[in-house]
Amino acid sequence: MQTVLSKRDAFPDASGVALAAQSFADEPLGRIGTLEVRLARHEDEIAAAQEVRYRVFYDELGAKHDTSLAPERRDADRFDAICDHLLVVDTALPGPEHKRIVGTYRLLRQERAVAAGGFYSEDEFELKNLVARHPGRRFLELGRSCVLAEYRSKRTIEVLWQGIWAYVNRHDIDVMAGCASFHGTVPAAHAEALSYLHHHCRTDGVWDVRAVPGRYSSMDLMPKEAISAKSAIVAMPPLIKGYLRLGARIGDGCVIDEDFGTVDVFVVLPVKEISSRYINYYGSEAQRFAA
Repeated sequence: MQTVLSKRDAFPDASGVALAAQSFADEPLGRIGTLEVRLARHEDEIAAAQEVRYRVFYDELGAKHDTSLAPERRDADRFDAICDHLLVVDTALPGPEHKRIVGTYRLLRQERAVAAGGFYSEDEFELKNLVARHPGRRFLELGRSCVLAEYRSKRTIEVLWQGIWAYVNRHDIDVMAGCASFHGTVPAAHAEALSYLHHHCRTDGVWDVRAVPGRYSSMDLMPKEAISAKSAIVAMPPLIKGYLRLGARIGDGCVIDEDFGTVDVFVVLPVKEISSRYINYYGSEAQRFAA
């Protein structure tokens, strides 16, 4: 499967990014304490989100440096121009608002992906096939999730999900999907967690999705009876645990991303499968932002 856009593509001109964000209103999509979540509104805010991504992915987690990104210290690719950028802003910080961004999530709606030639994650997983099996449903790809180290708390995750839930309601999204990552490039280092996902959390039937041929690595690394559910879940990244709590399922196979130094799995979350208690929890605050 081929997509015309790749992970390592250069960042386009600034005007293309600005146009992608200007059609959205300025209001917040959620708020907890001093943390506010909303969409990026202009070029400076998208650039600031890219700087946050660079600090997390490259400086902290050791992604391989692309020489084209180094001078500006921004994690950027061509998908940024067609995505909406969800931002967590700490309103208590001093300085201009775009300097208060402490977390970000990149959101790619199906109609924009189709117009641009494909989804970001099609380089790793057969998302195109999954979408084709559901012609009446609207997909949203979530990716490039990161939060600065000092803000990695339950409160920040909750305000992000307030924003996502408001966005999903605003755009009538039926299915959320995207890659989530384990740190490092050796699946065996995450054998118990990956095996738990394989045995207990797999997509099936009409929702099944598989890693692309040539990049497929098995997640079936331990027999089912040898897995401790408790230790497997503890070993998972918080983002993956959060998805599972909401009712997400995991595709078949993982993919090693040598550039970002991760083992990626694919998450599928039909909105109708989200537990009602989480809809009530996030929706009680976020629903008023969704209109």
